[in-house]
Amino acid sequence: MASRSAANKRPPGRPGRDSAELRPALIDAALACYAREGVGATSLKAIASEAGVTPALLHYYFGNREQLRQAVIEDRIMPLMYRVQEKLVSASGDVAALINAFISAMDEVVAENPWWPPLWVREVLCEGGALRGLMIDRLKEVARLFTARFAAAQGEGELNADLDPRLLLVSLIGLTLFPVAGAPIWRQLQDADDITGEDMQRHTLALLQRGLELKP
Repeated sequence: MASRSAANKRPPGRPGRDSAELRPALIDAALACYAREGVGATSLKAIASEAGVTPALLHYYFGNREQLRQAVIEDRIMPLMYRVQEKLVSASGDVAALINAFISAMDEVVAENPWWPPLWVREVLCEGGALRGLMIDRLKEVARLFTARFAAAQGEGELNADLDPRLLLVSLIGLTLFPVAGAPIWRQLQDADDITGEDMQRHTLALLQRGLELKP
C-alpha cells in the first residue's frame, strides 16, 4: 500500500492539473483578457481567473507575464500573420486575385479568431500599444509586397492610376479588421444582427471592385 501511494504521488512543484490541452487553453485565456482589458492592464491573476486555474500554474508553464505574452505572440499571433502572408505570396500575378486572396484570408482568420480585431485596435493602433512595434517590424515585408504589386498593376493599366499603392494596404486592413472590431456598435445602430461574415466579405469585394458607381 505504501509503495502504491509513493508511486501515485506527483513530483514536487508540479501542478495538479496537467495535460497536453492545458497550455493552449491558458494562451486562449490570456488572449481573451488582452482583447478585453489590454496587454498592459492584464495580470497573471486575471488570466488565471479567466482560465479557472491558479496563478501558480501560469508560473509553472510560462514563468512570468512577459514570457506569457511572448508565448501568445509566437503561438497565436505570428501563425495568423504567416497564414495571410502565405496566401498572398501564392496568389497569381493578377491584382484582382491578390486583393481577393487578402480579403478571403483576413475574413477566414478573423472568423476563427474573434479576439484579433479588438486586439489589433487596442494594441497596434492605439498609442503605446504593446504590439505596435512587433507589427511594424513583421508587416514590412507584406507592405512592400503589396505596394510593388499594386504599382506594377498601375503601370500595366490594370489599376486606377489615381490610387496611391502605399495606401491600398491601409484601405484593405480598414475594410477587413475595423468592421469586425466595430460590430458591437454598428449591429445595434443598424439593427443588423442578420449580417454574416459572408455578407461582409461580399460587400467588401463589391466595394473594391465596382466602388459606389456614383453618377457624374
